[in-house]
Amino acid sequence: MATDFKSIPLIDISPLIAKCGDPLMDKDPGVAEVVRQLDRACREAGFFYVKGHGIPDSLIREVRTVSHKFFGLPYEEKLKIKLTPAAGYRGYQRVGENITKGVPDMHEAIDFYREVKQGMYRDLGRTMEGCNLWPCDPPNMKTLMEEYIDRCTDLSRKIIRGIALALGGSPEEFEGERAGDPFWVLRIIGYPRVPTANGHGTSDNDIGCGAHTDYGILTLVNQDDGITALQVKNSSGEWISAPPVPGTFVCNIGDMLKIWSNGVYDSTLHRVINNSPKYRVCVAFFYEPNFDVGVEPLDFCVKRTGGAKKFERAVYGEHLVTKVTTNFVM
Repeated sequence: MATDFKSIPLIDISPLIAKCGDPLMDKDPGVAEVVRQLDRACREAGFFYVKGHGIPDSLIREVRTVSHKFFGLPYEEKLKIKLTPAAGYRGYQRVGENITKGVPDMHEAIDFYREVKQGMYRDLGRTMEGCNLWPCDPPNMKTLMEEYIDRCTDLSRKIIRGIALALGGSPEEFEGERAGDPFWVLRIIGYPRVPTANGHGTSDNDIGCGAHTDYGILTLVNQDDGITALQVKNSSGEWISAPPVPGTFVCNIGDMLKIWSNGVYDSTLHRVINNSPKYRVCVAFFYEPNFDVGVEPLDFCVKRTGGAKKFERAVYGEHLVTKVTTNFVM
C-alpha cells in the first residue's frame, strides 16, 4: 500500500545490471543495496526512477523524436494505421478516443502489442490476434521501436529479478511459467497542452490521462525532458509530480505484481496533466506476464503478509482483454 510519500525515489541499478547473469548475484553487496532500495520504493510508492540501466540515451531520445514526427503528421496520414478491433486493438487513436473510467482522455496514441497469431492462446487470445500497424512515415519507426522493445524487455527482466529478491524469493521467481515468455505492450502517447480549468486546478475534461493503475508487472516510462505532467497519488490523496530526470526511466508496479506479492507491493494510481505550452510525448513500455498464466499470491508473500491470501486468482490475458475492449470509443 502506498504511503504518504512526497517524492519519487531514484535508484542506481548499475550493480544489479552488472551481476544479473551471475548465479550468485544475491550474495553481491552492490546488488543487495539495490534490492533494499527497490523493496523500499515498491512498498512506499510503487514508483521509482532508475539510472545506470544500460540503454543508450541516444536511443531513448530518438524514440521520442520519431514519436513527435509521427504525431506532427496530418490527421489523414495518421489514420492510415487507425486502431480497430479487427487489428487486435493495435494502431492509432485520435484525441478523446481513449477512455479512463468513462471519461475521454486528452491524448492521441499508437498501441503496439506482442503479435498474436491465430490460435496462439486458444479462445483467450482471439481478441488480441493481429499484427502491429507500423506507419510508412517516419520510415525508420518500425526498426527503431523494435530495437527499443528488445532493450526494454531485457531491462525489465533484470529489474524484475531484483524485485523478486526484494520480495524474498529467488531471482528466477517470475521467469518460467509466470513471465518466461512475457507479453508486452508499447504505447506511444502524445499530449496536447491542456490548460487548467480557469487557472484553478483541473476538471475531468482537462486530464490528459485519467487516474488508473497499470495492468501487468512493470512499466518503463520514457517522458519528454523539461515537461512535468505525470502525477502519482499518495496515501493522503495528494498528487505527487514525477518530473522527467534525463537519463532515467520512471518505473511503476502493475496489477499482476500486486496480486503475486499479496499486496506487499501496490499498483499505485497515477494520471497525466500537461499544463506545459509544449506538446508532450511519453513512450510507455509495459512488461507483462505470460499471456495465459494464472496469477495468484505467491506462498512466500502470503506468509510475509500474515498467512491469508488477499486476492483471488486472475488470468492476465483475461484482465488485459477486459481492459482493452472497454478503453476506446470506436
